[in-house]
Amino acid sequence: MSGTYAYYPGCSGLGTSVEYDLSTRAICRELGIELVDIPDWSCCGSTPAHTVDHTLSCALSARNIFQAESLDVDGIITPCPSCLTNLKTASHRMQNDAFKARVERLLDGPVENRLPIMSVLQVLFETIGPAAIAEKVTEPLTGLRLAPYYGCIMNRPPEIMDFDDCENPVAMDELMTALGADVAPFPLKVECCGASFGVARKDMVMKLSGRLLDLAEDVSAHAMVTACPLCQMNLDLRQKQINSAHKAKHRMPVFYYTQLIGKALGMGEESLMLDKLIVPPSVAFRKMDEVRRSAS
Repeated sequence: MSGTYAYYPGCSGLGTSVEYDLSTRAICRELGIELVDIPDWSCCGSTPAHTVDHTLSCALSARNIFQAESLDVDGIITPCPSCLTNLKTASHRMQNDAFKARVERLLDGPVENRLPIMSVLQVLFETIGPAAIAEKVTEPLTGLRLAPYYGCIMNRPPEIMDFDDCENPVAMDELMTALGADVAPFPLKVECCGASFGVARKDMVMKLSGRLLDLAEDVSAHAMVTACPLCQMNLDLRQKQINSAHKAKHRMPVFYYTQLIGKALGMGEESLMLDKLIVPPSVAFRKMDEVRRSAS
């Protein structure tokens, strides 16, 4: 085993991004990472809670930390950058005793705040490592050219997230390279996609996500790969809207990195829920096969 972790799937992991949750669980099993679901976990506050009340927002995440502390685990991990931000911010802010006391008044008991909190990506990159994952690859992604997109909060602010480079992260790049894929340079890898403004300011999402898709086309990527449910939704689900708004013709699959790891490890497309992607993954895989044929 490569460690036992309290697992926080997040609300979207059981709904709109169920394929991310299932593929995460599948590759963790394969790579020897034991996930123990946090008992009776609840919403971390997502993106809006801190705009209403900072103490309540922290308490929503602190409750999950409190629940995880009942488990015999090495730390807390989550696949979702938004959940990660909230959990780590809560842990960081509770280093202030006065603030921690206000938070604990809203909870069922004191929070020890002793468990490290990490993304699944960080555990795969730092604990398992690209080289060890490469050794387990049975179906290399040779010929597949990917544009890695991290989103704007996976690594920022650096004093709280404390993982990879906040302006030029490389963890996902190196993991995809370990699978045999060709990783394209992608200068906008930490720029915002518009996030949850898809409801309030759809025009903003069309502009920002459209810019990302434009660049992915410009660097000749066959697909984009991301670690964030909200980013994936904006780039994949809204791609037709973006095309309409900007008179573009993007047909760019947007994978979760866990799905591509699973595919390279020989897991079936059905078990990774690749069929849930709006832009069919076959678009990218056909281009991958064309590259292989031309190279042979």
